[in-house]
Amino acid sequence: MSAPAAAVTQRGRSSDPRPSPPRSPAVLGRWTSAQTRNLERHALALRPFTREEFGTGHAAPTQGHVEAVNALITRLREPLLTLNRRVAAIAARAQADPSPERLRQLVTAGEVAHEHVRAVERIWDFYMGFFGQRQGRFGEWLLGCDRIALDCYQDAFLGLGTAKSVPQPAPMSCMEAGPTPATFRRDVRLRRLGFQRNPFPQIQLPYHRLVNPWTLGAVLHEVSHNLQNELGLARVVPETLERRLAEAGHPPEVARVWRRWNRETFADLCGLLLGGPAVVASLMDILARAPASVWTYNPTAVHPTPWLRLFVSAELLSRMGFPEDADGSRKAWRRTYGRRAAPYPKAMLESADDAVRLVVDTMCFRPYETLGRRSLAQVIRFAPKEQQMIEEAARRLARGIDPGILPERFLIGAARLAFDRRLAPPEVITRHFYRDLARR
Repeated sequence: MSAPAAAVTQRGRSSDPRPSPPRSPAVLGRWTSAQTRNLERHALALRPFTREEFGTGHAAPTQGHVEAVNALITRLREPLLTLNRRVAAIAARAQADPSPERLRQLVTAGEVAHEHVRAVERIWDFYMGFFGQRQGRFGEWLLGCDRIALDCYQDAFLGLGTAKSVPQPAPMSCMEAGPTPATFRRDVRLRRLGFQRNPFPQIQLPYHRLVNPWTLGAVLHEVSHNLQNELGLARVVPETLERRLAEAGHPPEVARVWRRWNRETFADLCGLLLGGPAVVASLMDILARAPASVWTYNPTAVHPTPWLRLFVSAELLSRMGFPEDADGSRKAWRRTYGRRAAPYPKAMLESADDAVRLVVDTMCFRPYETLGRRSLAQVIRFAPKEQQMIEEAARRLARGIDPGILPERFLIGAARLAFDRRLAPPEVITRHFYRDLARR
């Protein structure tokens, strides 16, 4: 090529408007930059929830529930954002001077930030699943249980002798694998939440309870655990119970055991006041096991021994105005399990009859200041007239007729009567039960 042609070619190249491609950063530079951006993206993913992402139907979580969870998530993200800023500053220094010391500072700070991310993510994932259950086929069932729990709260707080601050948000139900129902009270620190405070009561129900609504006396029992706290009875009831047993001459070891059993006993009794005789029928279903299991005695357990537990509920049932039902429950229990000597301490056996009467009287018929100087039985009223309402509703429920103005919690008793009397096939009772609750 001639010299002039070469010169032209060089001039053409030098005047080419296309920019040269940027030089790729070194692997180390890309990697240190990615540490900051990955953490930023991870924190961004742990964003607050919106109510609409869990559906727009009645089964979706309320705005109050979503806001309570978002407040928890937002509070936990604050230290994460601070950690991310620290990692970004260390990464910038490491890019300018990638010395081994600075790189080790970066990976150490990154590990701390990632651990915090994972801790927040576990909580975020839990509520994503908790709320997400309501988008599927079980949404209507869980909504029905929510409405029963809300009805229990409303009845209890309306029955108080004095005004009390109304708790919010209301309890919320979920379906949880496992053999038995459970509850987690408001403000209790939960392991599954990284020992953060639970923002609202959770009621966990196994599938086999949800598909058989005549067994949902469990909802009333679990709600009662929450009410014992939120009505201000968590301390005064066990203290009063132990003192009254001692004053009546019961040995200290007996009084201590009944005190230890107070929470489960209170939930049984309060649930009975909320739902009526059908709750005792459900309790018998739960307690009915082989004789060796029913006669089991463990003084450190929180549940009363099954043999005595039934008699406690029967005592309250009698005092509520249902002596025949109470007597029938006692006779069925004794006929099934006999009267042989139980493997209990002698003091527990000898004092059982009087202790049962005193426990029921203390928990249900003694006025408490926190209840506005009323007793629990005055705050939550259930008498034979309420049972008549349930009887009528059972017939309507079986036929698929609107049960009327019945409180939501009474539908459990109606379903139980319809089931026990075979007024309709079980699947029909289940369908009508949830349909009627969903219409509320």
